[in-house]
Amino acid sequence: MYAIRLGDDGAELRPLEPWHAEEFLAHLDRGRDFINRYVPFGSGATDVAGAREVLQRYADRRAADTGSLHGLWLEGTLVGGVLTLNFDAVNGSCEVGCWLEPAATGRGLVTRAMRVLIDWAVEQRGIHRVEWVAASGNAPSLNVARRLGMTRDGVRRGAHLHHGVRHDLEVWSVLAPEWRARGDH
Repeated sequence: MYAIRLGDDGAELRPLEPWHAEEFLAHLDRGRDFINRYVPFGSGATDVAGAREVLQRYADRRAADTGSLHGLWLEGTLVGGVLTLNFDAVNGSCEVGCWLEPAATGRGLVTRAMRVLIDWAVEQRGIHRVEWVAASGNAPSLNVARRLGMTRDGVRRGAHLHHGVRHDLEVWSVLAPEWRARGDH
């Protein structure tokens, strides 16, 4: 359907769909503990049927225009992805997020992919406000928000219970005029 090159290192952004269930499960199995440190993304996908269910849930969101899921492939191997949540074109807002397996970190993959996703949301879909929400302890995720030129709007203290621990959630955002003014995407 599409494959967007994200540089000269073999990184691509592609659709991540239900038919990728086996590949998605293998990816989650390689990075499950790392991926699930702060969020439960894919934690219920412990077999092919569960992986397909996660991917189908996002395919349904895509069809309803309320969210989307996009995979990150590095030299032909699925290593992570980016997504939109709470996508609301009528009100001009959405949340974006990401996940990666450990072997893919430190390469700027998420930042590069997120630039494509935010460009699409702002320029093609008319989104005015793009939010990034991450646990305060998730420094790599917060660093992506900074690299994208987002502004820290505030902290929702103790807002997220995960693995029996209450995490503060930081809310970051970028508005369409700010995004366009950056010009580095």
